[in-house]
Amino acid sequence: MQKRWRMWPTRFREWFLDHDPELAATRRATRTALVMPALFALCSQVIHSSTMATFAAFGAFSMLLLVDFSGSLVERLRAHLGLAVAWSVLICLGTLVAGHTWPAIVGTVVVGFLVLFSGAVSSVLAGAATALLLAFILPVTSPAPLSELPERLAGAGLASIAAMLAVSVLWPRPAADPLSAPAARVCRAAAAQLRADAARSTGEQGDARGTEQHQAVTEEAADAAADLRTAFDATPYRPTGLSTGSRAIVRLVDELTWLSTIVADSGPLSDDSACDPEALAVRRAVATVLEHSADLLDTPHASPDTLQAAAADLRVGLERMEHRATTRLPVHERPRTEWEIRAFIETLDASFRAQELGFATLQTAANVDLASAAERRGWLERLLGREPGAVTEPLASARERAAAHLQSDSVWLHNSLRGAIGLGIAVALANLMSVQHSFWVLLGTLSVLRSNALNTGQNAVRALGGTLVGSLIGAGLLQLIGHHGTVLWFLLPVAILVAGIAPSAVSFAAGQAAFTITLVVLFNIGQDPDWHIVLLRIQDIGIGCAVSVLVGLFFWPRGAAAAVDRALAAAYTDSARYLAAAVRYAVGRCGARTASGHAPLQESRQAAAAARRLDDAFRSYLAERGAKPVPLADMTTLVTGVVALRLAADAVLGLWQRADDQPTEADRADAGLVLLGSAGRVTGWYQDLAAGLGSRDSVPEPLPRNPGAEAGLVGSVRHDLRGEDGWATDTAVRIIWTADHLNAVRRLQPGLAAAVKASDPT
Repeated sequence: MQKRWRMWPTRFREWFLDHDPELAATRRATRTALVMPALFALCSQVIHSSTMATFAAFGAFSMLLLVDFSGSLVERLRAHLGLAVAWSVLICLGTLVAGHTWPAIVGTVVVGFLVLFSGAVSSVLAGAATALLLAFILPVTSPAPLSELPERLAGAGLASIAAMLAVSVLWPRPAADPLSAPAARVCRAAAAQLRADAARSTGEQGDARGTEQHQAVTEEAADAAADLRTAFDATPYRPTGLSTGSRAIVRLVDELTWLSTIVADSGPLSDDSACDPEALAVRRAVATVLEHSADLLDTPHASPDTLQAAAADLRVGLERMEHRATTRLPVHERPRTEWEIRAFIETLDASFRAQELGFATLQTAANVDLASAAERRGWLERLLGREPGAVTEPLASARERAAAHLQSDSVWLHNSLRGAIGLGIAVALANLMSVQHSFWVLLGTLSVLRSNALNTGQNAVRALGGTLVGSLIGAGLLQLIGHHGTVLWFLLPVAILVAGIAPSAVSFAAGQAAFTITLVVLFNIGQDPDWHIVLLRIQDIGIGCAVSVLVGLFFWPRGAAAAVDRALAAAYTDSARYLAAAVRYAVGRCGARTASGHAPLQESRQAAAAARRLDDAFRSYLAERGAKPVPLADMTTLVTGVVALRLAADAVLGLWQRADDQPTEADRADAGLVLLGSAGRVTGWYQDLAAGLGSRDSVPEPLPRNPGAEAGLVGSVRHDLRGEDGWATDTAVRIIWTADHLNAVRRLQPGLAAAVKASDPT
């Protein structure tokens, strides 16, 4: 028994860290427990302004407990400064429309929608949505003459200053990006696997011990890739800001997911391919670039010279390999059987794999370099938001992201409309029913709105239950305290600390109960404690919860699972269209006299926008409570398939954008027809898959290899794509590599079809 008691602290510590990783919730709660009572005491007891005290307390609560900005200290302070300005604007708007029913309703709907929808632009705004809504809800539910506006702004201003000091001094958050460390691990693990593959290909590790080491390295690479994707999907919002660094890191996640898949599929070279020294050299150069990328991710302020030099060496190696590949195609032979035709095409298999790895690695290195350049900016450049070599400026990026979600199938649009309408209805009911404290009604509405009616109903029960328990505990405390109101000052920081930790460490209902106790204590300080009024608040919370359930039933009630199906269908459709357009561009580039046409930039943007909508739908699906109607592993497979399809289109586009214009009289129409036919066949399958995702009853069978298309490709290469020296031209190599990219996405089809069939709820 004594041993068990000794082990209890260790077990409690493990349990607590498991529920509150890195003590993030504890850090926020501790800051708030110190700052919020101090501001409330300053304003109410020293300045003697109850208005300032209320807005300072809720401002501190919002800015310290409800938000936790990431990034460097300067970036966090910039975010808090922006939040302070937004609070001032919203307080002014809320004060102007308060007391006027229709302006208050319309203002709540408009402000609610803009605040909630702005989260699609940046995770900083998404994470601050509740804090921003409270800045408007507090004044709009507390009608007062405009003469009180300066006191309200002064209280919020004090809270802003205190919050900025607190995040700087009181238990500062680590500045490391949450994705950088797992991304660096993926780079190192992939580099280690590539070196191990090269060693086995050359016979350096052919014994049993080498086999075991190779297996361990392969498993480490797979685990690292899975951990990165888990870290990326763990947050309710896509972890991006408007800065160049954050945008580059998020692009890096998709690229490393794709790169890991390529590394896993490539494996050691076969005996026939191992004699390709240029391909082996490229694979080793890829490993070097990945190792330097990992180093720069770990120390972003270091010099990027070694990474840039390694990337330049990789480009040289790719050019040498591409040129050498022209002499490897046996264009002098006459393959007739299916086996001979396949062998002809697979002559370039090793170089294609190396080319695929090289392209993905150069994309990765460019984003790592860009993220590092953003970290190396001076404090003034950070403060002014100057972007180091950004492809798009912040405002252009914001417009692009917002436009991507102004679609009828956007989960973010649905959730924003649902939340705004729910808050508007709550304001209307509070005014019509003459509720004394309509703030509690809107608080109940805001607390339980979720992505579907079932989850909203479940959270309504938890919210009411937590509020009831908190109200009873609060009423009991007030009854015990009696006229000794000073005790409430000692209870306030404890209540705030528990309210900040309970939602993460215990449950949503426990957090609701602790928050209710906090408000009971706060509203009774300096007054005669009245436990009767406490019980009336349950009615107000109940009205707000009922509004949330009603809105959840009538506005997109099917929830995130159905939304993911729609988003998957749209993403596969747009990504397949982008791949088909990339192949058409390739055909134009290899045509007679290189009549290339324009790169499919519009299709690329549409595919990227559909991928962002899918990402948001998938996060909503992960955040929903209860059993998942579709197994998580199958859903993850389908989401990753979209990434592979879109980045394969990027690879085809990049392959032909690097091609030199070489006007020729050679007729390359046959090769173009073969590529277009193969692209139509492959992308048509993905469009059929998209059409069947909604019902899951018409999943197409995976496509087999097409010997006829391969024979046509070989014939075209032999007859039409020889140079004056009799060897294959660079264009011939690119045509075969384009066909290989199409074949690579074709090989994904069995796994995707199996995931759809396994997740069929029938």
